[in-house]
Amino acid sequence: MKLFSTNTCYVPQDLSSITQIKDEVAAEQGGMTALQIQKIWKSVENLYQSGNYPLITMCLRRQGKIVLNRSLGYASGNSAQGLAGNAVIATPDTPICLFSASKMITAMLIHMLDETGEINLLDPISHYIPEYAQNGKRRATIFHLLSHRGGIPRVETEVTPELLFDKEKILQQLYASKPISPAGTHLAYHAVTAGYILGELIERVTGQDIRQFLHEHVEKPMGMDYFNYGLKPEFRDQVALNYPTGIHPKLGTDVYLNRVLGGGLQLAVDVTNDHRFMDTVCPAGNIYTSAEQANRFFEMLLNGGTYNGKQIMSPETVFRATLPTSSTSIDRTLLAPMRYALGPMLGSNPVGIFGPMTGQAFGHLGFSNILCWADPERDISISFLTTGKSVVGTHIPALAQMLYQISTNCPRIPKNQRRALFGTDRTETDLV
Repeated sequence: MKLFSTNTCYVPQDLSSITQIKDEVAAEQGGMTALQIQKIWKSVENLYQSGNYPLITMCLRRQGKIVLNRSLGYASGNSAQGLAGNAVIATPDTPICLFSASKMITAMLIHMLDETGEINLLDPISHYIPEYAQNGKRRATIFHLLSHRGGIPRVETEVTPELLFDKEKILQQLYASKPISPAGTHLAYHAVTAGYILGELIERVTGQDIRQFLHEHVEKPMGMDYFNYGLKPEFRDQVALNYPTGIHPKLGTDVYLNRVLGGGLQLAVDVTNDHRFMDTVCPAGNIYTSAEQANRFFEMLLNGGTYNGKQIMSPETVFRATLPTSSTSIDRTLLAPMRYALGPMLGSNPVGIFGPMTGQAFGHLGFSNILCWADPERDISISFLTTGKSVVGTHIPALAQMLYQISTNCPRIPKNQRRALFGTDRTETDLV
């Protein structure tokens, strides 16, 4: 990457030549107009024209209907170095790494175990993983990890690809780690650490590999071909590659990412493009799937744990998992105001991470500019997946405008007209 460059990708003049559409219904079936869909998609095209994303794939359901399911760009071969001769145009089915949006899925697996009584969220982690009790972590609970108050926000060693490819090695590192603050005291995003511990907890309690547990309880009953940690070899020739874009990371971005992830921008890109990462399990960051399948999961949550008549989890479980654990607070890792539930990130009023007036929205971000969320007030579920890893760049105004267009053109539905999504009424004070 050039030192003084915006590091943008090739953008063709005719975006329709790199756009693919699949399985959309008429806007009216989702309670929208064609003009509203057009405005949202135009904002996505404007964002793509910033040149920060080799690929954008997006799926939007409203009132349970797919009104947008599109890919825009290249699965591989388009980067800040230009368009390669062998560049591959993506499709809506192209598998993409969710990065930290994977945390939401891992958290909901934990809630499913709580639902069946196999665990209690208020139990110490050391009750299930005795090795975790070392160095002052004996009283840290599952609740603490889910709410990013576990006291172990980062790995206290150099994060290398080899470490991330070796689950047992990183677990031993975390067992021996000393918390930077007592569990429950400070809000600090656990970018990598909590995921490994929660994943191990699932395996200790169920006796199953976490991939098999996700497959049996979510992937298979919801009819998804690839929605799991890593990616099966038969799908790897289709996977979207990630590329570094945006303002040169050495001018500050890498310092920030080292604080959050324990490694810089190039590390994050290289790791997720490596087949060894697709072989391993990283519960905090390596679910590979398509935009529609990711959206299908959030639609299931929005629908009270049910998808196509199959009860994946109870409405009460979804309700409890998405209630806030505190008011908006400064996150000591992200250095930004955040609201968390027990796993999900939450939107805010008057503006939040999912756009303006999204106080009841719940979901998760993924590095970088991956957003997956559901908003009960608007009866929408959205997955917005990208492969340009631009933290600081020319895309920021257009990204904010896209979120504004979604919020504006998917207006809030009067309470007496909404679906009964959670099996129990949610009030403004529940989530705002």
